[in-house]
Amino acid sequence: MAEIIDGKAISAQIKDECKEKVAKLKAEGKEVCLAVIQVGNDPASSVYVGNKKKACEYIGAKSLAYELKEETTNEELLELIDKLNNDDSVNGILVQLPLPKHLNEDEVLKRINPDKDVDGFHPVNVGRLSIGEKGFVSCTPAGIIQLLKRSNVDIEGKECVVIGRSNIVGKPMAILMLRENATVTICHSRTKDLKEVTKRADILIVAIGKPKMIDASYVKEGAVVIDVGIHRVDPNSKKLCGDVDYDSVEPIASKITPVPGGVGPMTIAMLMNNLVNSVE
Repeated sequence: MAEIIDGKAISAQIKDECKEKVAKLKAEGKEVCLAVIQVGNDPASSVYVGNKKKACEYIGAKSLAYELKEETTNEELLELIDKLNNDDSVNGILVQLPLPKHLNEDEVLKRINPDKDVDGFHPVNVGRLSIGEKGFVSCTPAGIIQLLKRSNVDIEGKECVVIGRSNIVGKPMAILMLRENATVTICHSRTKDLKEVTKRADILIVAIGKPKMIDASYVKEGAVVIDVGIHRVDPNSKKLCGDVDYDSVEPIASKITPVPGGVGPMTIAMLMNNLVNSVE
């Protein structure tokens, strides 16, 4: 039976630490402020934006919400980002993705000042991460490192396999695990003999985007399994599942993250952590 890594409890600890730091900054006369831009009214995006506002409120930070019409032009959006870049009272800028199809996502993300890019998506921050400089790290991978450390998982010298090579999770995750002195392999849809590779992993991080794909046959006995995926079990159900077939893997793993309640809550906690660090 695996020990369950409780993302809700660990994310609450991080938010409480942020709350203390914000109170300290306020005592020094410094405000903490996040600007969130949402274009259009995609229901999932609205939920995420609402959660970010609540998290800001909880830690005592100010949040500015810019809810723009679906037909907002690229120029109008870039103009707003420029204005926020130049506003010294704003510490962090976040553009909620995905953007409507007619907007240039790449150009928009690059326009954010890297020192206000609390999502960690700007090429400058990606570069800082890859050469080991200080900068903002994408929130989900940063959250996974905290899940492992605060669950007393020793990373140094361990064999870590990351399934998935996205710019938001897979690649930064591999770099962060290297920083912690793990030996890292990245797998993806073209990897041959995937099971042979994943069965070597002491720490298996799954961000493949396919519901319940990774079952016990991919996992070494006693491995720590981190499931980044989140899917509806079926379109009409509220029940969620991950990329890992939890019922099959849980009996053989030493530690495992559930879905929901594992990696998910960490993303917003680390966003708050990045926001507080942007002031410091």
